[in-house]
This record gives sequence, C-alpha cells and structure tokens, in this order.
Amino acid sequence: MVLGQALPLSSSSRWIVDTKGERVKLRCVNWAAHMETNIPEGLHRQSMDYLVSWIQRQGFNCVRLTYSIDHALNPSILVSDSFNKAAADAKVSLPAMQALYAQVVAKNPWIAKATTRDVFGALIDKLFAVGVLTILDNHTSKATWCCNIDDGNGWWDEAFGYNSFNSRYFNTKNWLAGLQAMAAWSQSHKGVVGMSLRNEIRQFLLQGLNNMDDWYKYIKQAGDLVHATHPDVLVIVGGVASSTDLTHLRRRMLDTSGWAGKNVWEMHAYSFTLTFPDPFKSCDAVKVGYGFWSGFVLEQNKPWTGPMILSEFGVGMTGGDRNGLNEQDDRYLSCLAGYMQNNDAEWAVWVLGGSYYIREGQVDREEGWGLLKYDWSDWRNPSFPGMLGNMWKVTQWPGKN
Repeated sequence: MVLGQALPLSSSSRWIVDTKGERVKLRCVNWAAHMETNIPEGLHRQSMDYLVSWIQRQGFNCVRLTYSIDHALNPSILVSDSFNKAAADAKVSLPAMQALYAQVVAKNPWIAKATTRDVFGALIDKLFAVGVLTILDNHTSKATWCCNIDDGNGWWDEAFGYNSFNSRYFNTKNWLAGLQAMAAWSQSHKGVVGMSLRNEIRQFLLQGLNNMDDWYKYIKQAGDLVHATHPDVLVIVGGVASSTDLTHLRRRMLDTSGWAGKNVWEMHAYSFTLTFPDPFKSCDAVKVGYGFWSGFVLEQNKPWTGPMILSEFGVGMTGGDRNGLNEQDDRYLSCLAGYMQNNDAEWAVWVLGGSYYIREGQVDREEGWGLLKYDWSDWRNPSFPGMLGNMWKVTQWPGKN
C-alpha cells in the first residue's frame, strides 16, 4: 500500500487507520529540529536526500520532526541568518557556526537561499516521496535543548506565575499561535499526518494543587485550534510528568469531541524515567507501571480508549557488553520492547542524529544516543534494530484483537 493513496489517517478505538479502515502502524524515528538553528540537525554531515533514503531503507515509515515556537512564529528567516543568530543566542563562536553553515550548504547547495521553513518543507516532501510520513512535534517554545526542569519551557505561564523558573518561555498565546501557524502551513505538505501539541509537559507539583484544570483547559484549546485549522491531521496529546502520566483521564476524561476520530495519546519512557522505576530489576513490575501510568489508554471500550504512540524511548549507543548497551539500558530496552510487542502500539525512537549544531553551549556536539554515527553515515550500533524485535511488525488489527 502506498500510504499517500490512503490518507488522511484517523483514530478508531485504539487503532490508527487509513481511509479504507485498514490499520497503519507508525514506526518512527525522532529527527531533532527544535534547537537554536531551527533546521533539522545533521545537514552539515550528509545531504538531506541521503538521510531520507537511509530512514526509508531501515524500515521506518514515519519521522517525528521537532520544532520550536520560535520557529513557528518566525518562518521567513534565512538559514544563514539563523546560524548567525544561533551563535549569539547560545553564546558560542560565530566563526564556528558560520563554518557549520558552510558545511550545510556544501552538502545541500539549495539551502544557500532557503529559509528555515523552506528546509522543513523540503524534508517533509522528500520523506513523503519515499512513503515516509511526518508528525510535527512542538518540542519547546524557546529554541534550545530540552528538557531540564528549569529550562523555562515546561508548562503554561498562567499555571505557576509568569517568569517562573519553568514557564518563563512558555507564553500560552504564542504557543497557540504557533500551533495554528504550523497547522495552516502543513496543509500544503501532504506528508504531515499528525501534530503533537506539546512535548513533555513537566507539571508535577501543580497536579495536586489545581486538579489538572490548566491541562484540561489548554490542551482542549490547542486540540480544537489545530483541528479547526487542519482537520486532516491526527491530534497527539501527551500527559504530564514529562509525557509519562495520563492517569487523570481515569477520573476526568479530556473533551476530545472537537477532534473526534483524530485523537492519539503519547507516552515517553527511558531507563531513567522516574515514573517507571526498576529498583528490584523486575520487568514484570515495570510493565505494570507502563500500563498503569499511560498504557491503559489502549484498553478498548473505555471513555479514554485511543491509539497510543511511544513517541520517545532510546538508549545510549556508545558501548557496553550487551549488544553494545550497558546493563541498565539492555534490561530496560528488552522489557520495553516486550511490552510494546504485546500491545503492538505505535512508536518513535529517540534520536536519529549523531551530533547537534549546538547543544547546551557546545558546537558540533556528539550525540551518544543517536542511531547514526557522528558523521551521520550509518548505524552507530548495528545490533540496535534487531533488539526491537517484533516492534517492527504489525501483529494486531481492528476487529481481530
């Protein structure tokens, strides 16, 4: 099936389906584009065409492409100017950033006259041309590395006071305007099949203080706005505690009627995620945690029933004695893969790239969690795709499971 012939996608019970009612399982890789340069990472190492081809050849059918509200509200900045601005914003060497920009253009000459939004559009269209879909994920407000508890991108400004340590960049009006702008723009790029409303809402203490009223209020506003602007896209909703906790849905269901037939839940899980501790090294206990905190949304015939994408998971790829992983990551990945195989849910692994233009004040920083090597040429750990096992396969279908 050529996915482009069966779009748009919809949600039906716990499944994502095409226009024929056939299941479409999303098997995605995260491609970071939310940091200071506001373009997809890695284009200084390889051409966009090479990277798109690599993704398709590995069996991925989807990219979760991250972006900042800074980008969403300033789409016309030239890439050259964006690299110069990034040097000032991140307080790094301007000549070093200009050298990186020169490498980007050497690998991708057309970028010399491109805006940052042109680069997004070209990537989405090239992915779609080879059958790979795109989910746009609003990762941050300020274009920067995510996610630290004090990075200012964590939750709504009204929720905990303006200019607080974790909301100083999360301007609610700008966030909604940015979502609307990306939804409107993406109508002209058929490969965009979903929009994630916000990455890792870090709402912990507030949960008990306001009974989650702000989450219900603003997520509904955002979902309604995205759907009204672009009715074809899936509306992807994460919980609190860094997209690990959806338990409040058991007490009070989110009003998703404004985007009926388009709702998808999301969950994140890493070996270090506090929501899913493993003090006794018991996979069975960890699996119970996955189901209790988020995975329960896959239960059928419940008010909250819907598809769920594990939109971030991953491991360090820099070595170890267990298939190239350390002991903790090997145990975590084996357990998580078993949970996902049993539930046959959608997923997006973090992260594609072997380096960043800038990360936390360091230019051309290597990414040890990247699927690709530092030069973005091929698998950093060739054993990794096999460790996902049947996560690659479709084993359950509507009406049969």
